[in-house]
Amino acid sequence: QVTPVESGGGSVQSGDSLRLSCVIRGYMSSGATYCAGWFRQAGLGREAVAVIKNDGTTTYADSVKGRFTISRAKFNNTVYLEMNNLTPVDTAVYYCAAGGGCAVVAGAPVRFGMYYWGKGTQVTISS
Repeated sequence: QVTPVESGGGSVQSGDSLRLSCVIRGYMSSGATYCAGWFRQAGLGREAVAVIKNDGTTTYADSVKGRFTISRAKFNNTVYLEMNNLTPVDTAVYYCAAGGGCAVVAGAPVRFGMYYWGKGTQVTISS
């Protein structure tokens, strides 16, 4: 069973930075094609933030381009989300997910194809 486990959330002020981590054991080390990503939910909808393929290709939502960076470290099965210049609009529960491929629509990542989800970590930005 593949279960992503997130960490690194918290409460910070506008303009600050945070780094989220997600361990996805049993998936990234298999050598197969995969996609891992970060999604967030502040209300009813869960939106894609950034995804990364096993070859290192990344795709970002327009709202975070230039501020957030997704990366992965195969040696410890971890995916990171470096978030800079945070604003209250970024406040949400952030979820890590993994699947067989990264779905992109009109240049933006979408959640289609993500099979495995973590429980989420809260990120709160105060002004």
